[in-house]
Amino acid sequence: MTVTAEPETQVDAAPIAAAPAADAILKVSNIESYYGPIMAIRGVSLEVPRGSIVTVLGANGAGKTTILKTISGVLDPLKGTVEFDGKPIQRLDPDRIVRLGLGHVPEGREVFPFLTVRDNLMMGAYLRTDTAGIEADLERIYGYFPRLKERISQPAGHLSGGEQQMLAISRALMNRPKLLLLDEPSLGLSPLLVKEIFAIIARVNAEEGVSMLLVEQNARMALETAHHGYVLEVGRIVMADTCARLRESKDIQEFYLGARDHGERGERRWKRKKTWR
Repeated sequence: MTVTAEPETQVDAAPIAAAPAADAILKVSNIESYYGPIMAIRGVSLEVPRGSIVTVLGANGAGKTTILKTISGVLDPLKGTVEFDGKPIQRLDPDRIVRLGLGHVPEGREVFPFLTVRDNLMMGAYLRTDTAGIEADLERIYGYFPRLKERISQPAGHLSGGEQQMLAISRALMNRPKLLLLDEPSLGLSPLLVKEIFAIIARVNAEEGVSMLLVEQNARMALETAHHGYVLEVGRIVMADTCARLRESKDIQEFYLGARDHGERGERRWKRKKTWR
């Protein structure tokens, strides 16, 4: 009996340069970061044009969070460079990077549960001394997230998951960042709340011009919200383009958006190994 091997899936890969920009607020070049002896990301390069939203898509464990931690100084890269607003920041302490205007909203929200909503927001403004400006920004935040104003005196630990995500984003915005890193803002939220959070992310970008680097497993929402996208697989960038073009990619549609091939053997495509070229 002759056994025929399953064919490999050929991915319609786009060029690996999604966001070349003369005015890039963030340039990451060939970074490698490790957890102990384990390489988490290898040779990753990406750019965030000023005023744009860039997304990094990838499965759980692909290295998305590691990229953000390396940019914000939580991890030091073994190789490569990170340039923010024209300055090299790799291996700087996180507090110095925050002072330069980079905000990081971590995965899992990580609010201060025993502090009130207002105190959490004020923690985001701890570097600032302009009292009038801080109060004006609090009102601006309440305009984006009215529910936070309703719960201003409640401990953050009593908020729902969606409200805590709103608070984590708002806390980062209180420092008036030039660039905001967002790590899985949809994690654990209902579809309705996910739409609300992403609508506000797009609104903040459009109204205030805050540049954003978004890592996300909800590929559909990320591609609808961002301008440029990168696909990360096992610690390396394998695909990059504008989000409009990525949404049209058959392989992105199948592997990340849940589309199915209805051809003669389409029902068996899930058994095939995708090969990025």
